[in-house]
This record gives sequence, structure tokens and C-alpha cells, in this order.
Amino acid sequence: MRKQDFFTSMSLWIFAGIVPVLFCSTGFAQVSLAKLDDSAVSVTASPTATPTLTGTVLPEAPSHHHFWDNENRALFVGVAALSAADFAATRANLQNGGQELNPVTRIFSGSTAGLAANFAGETAGVIGLSYYFHKTGHHKLERLTPLINMGVSAFAVSYDLIHR
Repeated sequence: MRKQDFFTSMSLWIFAGIVPVLFCSTGFAQVSLAKLDDSAVSVTASPTATPTLTGTVLPEAPSHHHFWDNENRALFVGVAALSAADFAATRANLQNGGQELNPVTRIFSGSTAGLAANFAGETAGVIGLSYYFHKTGHHKLERLTPLINMGVSAFAVSYDLIHR
């Protein structure tokens, strides 16, 4: 298979995996548990004064989740597992005379240690980017980053297994 065909099919797989996730807002919806009681706040207005709010103080908004919650732990275990599977399949193919198609990984594919460092760095990079999104308040992107990485790794593993 030519490189151009590989990258065309890979981009179609990525597009087919990302687009449904982006349009599936219910999967990433954030639900607020705080409700505003209608009797707690009343609006009073007079013809001469501006409207004012009177009543009780609103309840505090629910706090955001911790970074190392159960969902993120499960996502990162999935990232590490698929990265390890990608490493094993890539290493087996390279030892049997195959070649690395990813230009970034190709730099590290000269040795087993270099290849392992590449996949460990990829996993650490995904966790780091997810943490950055968490700290900046982009919680949907925080969850989406490992999902995209797992999709790409799953594609790479399946491609490696098909082209043995």
C-alpha cells in the first residue's frame, strides 16, 4: 500500500471517528444540580425605580470534578493499554522487515528503547494535554483528547495486524 493511500484512509478513519463525537453533545453534557427556587427570588418594580432582585442568596454552583477522577483514570488506562499494543505491533512489524509509516515515530524506530520512549512520551503527552485542558476549564476537550488518541492507536494496531 502506498503512503498516500495509507494517509488518505487514515484521515477518513479519523474523520469518521471524530465527527460523530463532536455532534454527540449528550455524551459530554454537563448537568447542573443546583436549581433556582421561584419563590426564593422575586422581582419588584415600580414606575420610578429600576427593577431589583430581593430574596435569598443563590446556592453555590457545584464544583468541577477532580482531574484524577474515575472517568479520567479509565481513559488514561485505555490510552496506556492501546499505546502498549501499538508499540508491540509496531515492534513486531519492524523486526519482520516492515517500515514505520508515521514520520515522527520513524525517527525513534531505530531501536526498541527509542520506540518504547516514543510511545511512553505519547502517553505522557496525552495526559499532559488533558491536564492542561482541565486546568483551563475546557473539560469537554479534557475528555476528548484521550478518546481521539485511543481511536488513532486502535486504528494503528488494526492496520499493523492486518498488514503483517
